[in-house]
Amino acid sequence: MTSFTSDQWIILALVFVLGLLVGAFMTAGGRRKWKTRYRDEAERREKLEQDYADRQRDWDEREKDWRERDSLRASAIKDRRDPDERDLDDRTRDGRGPDDRGPDDRGPN
Repeated sequence: MTSFTSDQWIILALVFVLGLLVGAFMTAGGRRKWKTRYRDEAERREKLEQDYADRQRDWDEREKDWRERDSLRASAIKDRRDPDERDLDDRTRDGRGPDDRGPDDRGPN
């Protein structure tokens, strides 16, 4: 280990005190500054997270609509028959064909 002379110890103590003084002057009034910067950054981050959540929700809704449209489009393509034939098929599927009308379905006679 090296040995210091008394002059070197004095210089070392003065540098230490100077460092303390410079540090004190730099933080004087600066404590509020870093707190406000931190709060601003936290608010900005929360706003970004909210924007991201809103955008994600919007995309989920759009995707749901797209899937519904695709499903409807696929069923429309699948069922490209004449609308009159579809009505007849639907009635026969119900068990009520064109001749299976009840007495009150016949209309005015």
